[in-house]
Amino acid sequence: MDIARNSVVTFHYHVATNDGATVDTSQGGEPMAYLHGHGHIVPGLEEAMAGHRPGDRFEVTLPPEKAYGVSDGELDMRLPLDVFPGEARAQLKPGFQFMAEHPNKDGESVLFTVHAIEDSEALVSGNHELAGATLVFKIEVIDVRVATPEELTHGHAHGAGGHHH
Repeated sequence: MDIARNSVVTFHYHVATNDGATVDTSQGGEPMAYLHGHGHIVPGLEEAMAGHRPGDRFEVTLPPEKAYGVSDGELDMRLPLDVFPGEARAQLKPGFQFMAEHPNKDGESVLFTVHAIEDSEALVSGNHELAGATLVFKIEVIDVRVATPEELTHGHAHGAGGHHH
């Protein structure tokens, strides 16, 4: 079966930056499963997966626009610590994440990550850590099957490598 919308795909992957630094891999572990055509993986990889079948191995290089996006300078900010509620302020440290409205796009929420605390300010970014990076994916398709009605209703793959209820 070829990978197409509403198929559940199980695959192994190795992701590296354009200069060869490994970002993530499933090798030595469980393969990943996802529901194709529902935006569960980066857009360029989902496009590249279409039409492949079990046993296929391929490599695809994705520019930032097809991976985690370009870095948006408006999402890198210094915020005074006093803008955070007291209970959140006590938890502020590198790695702490919070949702907030985009600084210039009404109604759009962004996940921000604290990168540093300097004096009375938090340095935060709403960019994904791989924003701006060209990524190289090495893929091995393990299995492709038709999604169950329950998976389609829930909008994600179930079972090994997918979502578990």
